[in-house]
Amino acid sequence: MKKTIFLTLVVLICSDFAISQPTTAVHGEGNKIPGRWTQEKANTWYNQQDWPRGCNFNPSTSINQLEMWQAESFDPGTINRELGWAKNIGMNCMRVYLHHLAWEIDKAGFKNRMKEYLSIADKNGIKTIFVFFDDCWNPTYSSGKQPAPKPGVHNSGWVKDPGDLLGKDSNLIAVLEAYVKDVLTTFKNDRRILLWDLYNEPGVYKDQSLKLLTQVFEWGRAINPSQPLSSGVFGNDFKKLSNFQLANSDVITYHNYSDEIKHKSAIDTLKRFGRPLLCTEYMARRNNSLFSNIMPLLKNNNVAAINWGLVAGKSNTKYAWDEPIADGSEPKLWFHEIFRTDGKPYKQEEVDLIINLTKNK
Repeated sequence: MKKTIFLTLVVLICSDFAISQPTTAVHGEGNKIPGRWTQEKANTWYNQQDWPRGCNFNPSTSINQLEMWQAESFDPGTINRELGWAKNIGMNCMRVYLHHLAWEIDKAGFKNRMKEYLSIADKNGIKTIFVFFDDCWNPTYSSGKQPAPKPGVHNSGWVKDPGDLLGKDSNLIAVLEAYVKDVLTTFKNDRRILLWDLYNEPGVYKDQSLKLLTQVFEWGRAINPSQPLSSGVFGNDFKKLSNFQLANSDVITYHNYSDEIKHKSAIDTLKRFGRPLLCTEYMARRNNSLFSNIMPLLKNNNVAAINWGLVAGKSNTKYAWDEPIADGSEPKLWFHEIFRTDGKPYKQEEVDLIINLTKNK
């Protein structure tokens, strides 16, 4: 017998892109892959964690996931410095995107760089949420030197994974399966990893995205890591996909770039699922999604608080999604990010608030 619950969320599209109109996604209890954690196991796990709070992290010297993870551009010095700034304001969790192409061209080196990143993060008291796949921004990519940022353009060089290869490359799924299983097997018992985010905002490729989402959950269940598996809901109007995410995630992750009223409504709805909640994207100043109104809300509701952006850099996410500044000059209001590249806060009052919230857990 199916039980249907109506879930109202703000529509969010493409990684950290949002519009303001609400939509409805329907959760059915069917289409479940065996192996999902029970509610009891999920809640026991979450209760053992210190309240997770942090950022989506891409070092300021990387324009995208490939520049972060390829051997020639991996930058442990910048990673250590910037994670140190996060540590100093009380953050303890980063959400970090991977890319299968970096693994495919250098499997052992890629995993060694993951290990080095985890050592740096752990030294700074930070756990990591790794993201495997992503349906957002540029659909094609190549290895090697990455493009320079386009002045004033938000995420001008960010790339999807696997992007437009999905459904076009007959060998792709075998490669992706090997990638996911290799990485999960290597790190399945690593306590420095908080959870695995299997697919960021899937849906651009509709049924093909859903098929890949289903497969990656199957691959994850086959390896059965000690960390939970999830894929974050974001108000996708492709209801079948949202249903699947909610029916198969061990813990509920979600994105919301709205004000505190709409965000609280989303929290209240998601609480009905009886599982831990982790907000893995929020904070867009223009949208009135701020540290001052959202981070206290998340803390008071025991929801993990992972905002978009730490240090302004090559990703250009201090610029708004839909408001490019052609000459690359400073926006009047930063959209995302906390620090300038020299480590000075964009807004000292925000940093003071974060420190106060994290010191008084």
